[in-house]
Amino acid sequence: MAEELIIAPRSKITSFLRPMDSSKLKAMEEMNKSPTHLTSSLLAVAFLTSFGSSMLYGYNLAVVNSPAEYIKDFYNRTSVSRNGTGLDGEVLTLMYSLTVSVFAIGGLLGSLMVGMLVTRFGRKGTVVNSTVLVFIAGSLMGFSRICGSPEMVILGRFVTGIHSGISLGAVPMYLGEIAPKNLRGFLGLVPSIFICAGVFSAQVLGLHELLGKEEHWPLFLSLVVIPTFIQLMLLPWFPESPRYLLIEKHNVHATITALKWYRSKCNIQLEIEEMQEEQRSLSSMETVSVWQLLLDPCVRWQLLSVVVLNIGMQLSGIDAIWFYTNDIFKNAGIPGPEIQYTTVGTGAIEIIAGLIGCFTIEKLGRRPLMIGGFLAMGLCCAGITLSLVLQVRVHFPFMRYVSVGCVVGIIAGFCIGPAGVPFLITAELFKQSHRPAAYTVGGSLNWMSNFTVGFVFPFLQMSAGSYCYLVFCSVCLGVAVYVFFVIPETKNKTFVEISQMFASKEAVNLPPAKRHPLIQQDQPTS
Repeated sequence: MAEELIIAPRSKITSFLRPMDSSKLKAMEEMNKSPTHLTSSLLAVAFLTSFGSSMLYGYNLAVVNSPAEYIKDFYNRTSVSRNGTGLDGEVLTLMYSLTVSVFAIGGLLGSLMVGMLVTRFGRKGTVVNSTVLVFIAGSLMGFSRICGSPEMVILGRFVTGIHSGISLGAVPMYLGEIAPKNLRGFLGLVPSIFICAGVFSAQVLGLHELLGKEEHWPLFLSLVVIPTFIQLMLLPWFPESPRYLLIEKHNVHATITALKWYRSKCNIQLEIEEMQEEQRSLSSMETVSVWQLLLDPCVRWQLLSVVVLNIGMQLSGIDAIWFYTNDIFKNAGIPGPEIQYTTVGTGAIEIIAGLIGCFTIEKLGRRPLMIGGFLAMGLCCAGITLSLVLQVRVHFPFMRYVSVGCVVGIIAGFCIGPAGVPFLITAELFKQSHRPAAYTVGGSLNWMSNFTVGFVFPFLQMSAGSYCYLVFCSVCLGVAVYVFFVIPETKNKTFVEISQMFASKEAVNLPPAKRHPLIQQDQPTS
C-alpha cells in the first residue's frame, strides 16, 4: 500500500494544473453551489482526534479541582516524612498553584513544537505520535503516591501539558484541512465540545461517590490513558490531511485516496483545483518559520487577530473558573456538601452550550459566536463582582445564586464560541505555508496566558477580592470590540478567498513589490 502512494511524477502533477475550458468551469461552478455532505469518515476522525486529545485538555483543566485538599495533604505528609516538619500555608498554596499551572508550562512547550512536528510528521502523524506522552504522564501521576513523590505529580502534569499543547494545535489544523468549506466550522468546533466533555467527566468522576475519595486521587489523575489508548488503536487507519499530502508532499495519488475516503460520492475535482490554486500561489515559498511570520507584512492583520483571540481566550477568566470552581462557589456562600453537585451542573451546561455553538456556526457564522460569547462573559464577570460585593456589604443572601448564575453564564458564553472558534480561525486565516507557524504563535500565547491566570489568580483573589473579576471583564469586552471591527466573516469561504480578503486590506499600505501574490495577480497590467 505504501508503495502505491508514491510521489507522482511532474507530468502527473502538471496534468492537474492544465486550464479547463469554459463549459467545464461553468459546470464546476454549478457543482460548487451544492454543499458537501457530512460523511461517516469525517465524523469518525473528528470524534477520534477530539476524544483522545482535546478531551484530555478539558479533563486536565478540571481534574485537580476536586482532589485539591487530598493533594495538598499528600504534599504536607511527604514533607513531614522527609524533613520532619510540614509546609506552612503559603508554601502549600505555592506548591498547589505550581501543580495547577505547570500544566500550562508543558502546554507552552508543546505549542512551540507543533509547527515543526506537523511539518515533519503530518497532521495525523503528529496526533498519533504524541500519544506516548500521555502514557508517560499517566504512569507518573498514577504511581506518585506509592513512590511518595510529589515531584511525580508535578512532572506528570507537565508532560500531559506538553501533549495538550501539541494536540490543541495539531487537531484543529487536521480537522480544518480535511473538512469541506461548508463543514469546516462544524468540524472545527467538535474539539471544543470534547474539551467541555473532558471538564464534565472530571467533575462527575470527582464526586465523592465515585473517585472523589482520598485513596482514589492518583487513579483519578491517571485515567487520561484510556481515551488515548482508544485513539491510538483506531486513528492510524484513517488518511492524512489531503492538503498536507498535495501542497507540502506533492503526493497526488495519496491526496486522491484521502479525498475519496472523506468525500464518498462527491466529485473531488473541485477541491483538488482549489488546493492547486493555493499551491500555485505558494510555488516559490517554503513553509515559513515563526520569525518569518512575525516579519511578514502581508499577514500582519491575521497575525494580530490570532494574538488577540488567543490571549483574550485565556485572560477572559475561564481558566480561573475551571481551576478554582469549588473555591469560587465556597466564597459565594454555597454550602460545602452542595458545591460538588453545583460544579457538575455547570459541566453539563458547558456541553449543551458547546453543542449549540457547533450546530449554529455554519448558519450564524464565526463572528456572532465570538462577539456574543465574549460579551456574555464580560457582563457575567461584572455580575460576579457586583453579586459578591452586595452579598458581603448589604447581606443579600439570594446574591449567592446570582453569582452562581454568572459563573454558569461565563462558562456557557465561553463554550458557545470563544472555546473553539479561535483555533478554527487560526486555520482559516492562513494559507498552508504560514499555518504551522501561526499555530505556534497562537498556541504559545494561549498557554502563557493560561499559566499566568492559573498561577496568579489565587493571589489576585486574595489581594483584590471580588474586584479581581473586573480584570477579566475588561479583557472580554475588548476582544469583542476587536472582533467586531477587524475580523471578517470566514464562513463558507476557501482558504484562498480568506487570504485575499486580508491581502486586499494589506495591499493598500504596501508597495507593489511586497504585495501578496494573489493581490499581484489581480492587478491590471499596463
